[in-house]
Amino acid sequence: MGMTPKEMKRRAIELMAVQRFHCSQALAAVGQEKLEKRGDDVIRAMGAFGGGLGGNGEVCGALVGAMAVLGLCYSRAHQHEKENPKMWAAAQELLRRFRDEAVDQEGTIYCRDIADVDWTDRAQAREFYSGDKVKRCIRIVGHTAFILGELLERDP
Repeated sequence: MGMTPKEMKRRAIELMAVQRFHCSQALAAVGQEKLEKRGDDVIRAMGAFGGGLGGNGEVCGALVGAMAVLGLCYSRAHQHEKENPKMWAAAQELLRRFRDEAVDQEGTIYCRDIADVDWTDRAQAREFYSGDKVKRCIRIVGHTAFILGELLERDP
């Protein structure tokens, strides 16, 4: 099934650092590649989740993007389809590992705490992208992609 977790990590970092995708888009894109699915509309839709739900500093977009991939893998789009209950256990493990491994900052999932930026302040947003703070987020995006890859490989 698609890329390995290490390849997902490298690709997510590239998407965010080089191609300037939002964290949420980078995770959705590598997840789709892993699942061998294509959907530009999904990647576009995930753009609004960057910066913690539309630049509001709420839930980290990397976590949202990874959760969306779990939904893509396990959920349903039509009434006649059956949702795989494994989605809930995978989502709980993803959240736990995101807090404990990827962020490792007192268990926060909030972009404002992780990135240490007020996205509504244009000067802070510019400073974020030109300073060291963006490097931390890129690392978190890569690690979240790795975790997602492990979860998908364990139980597709």
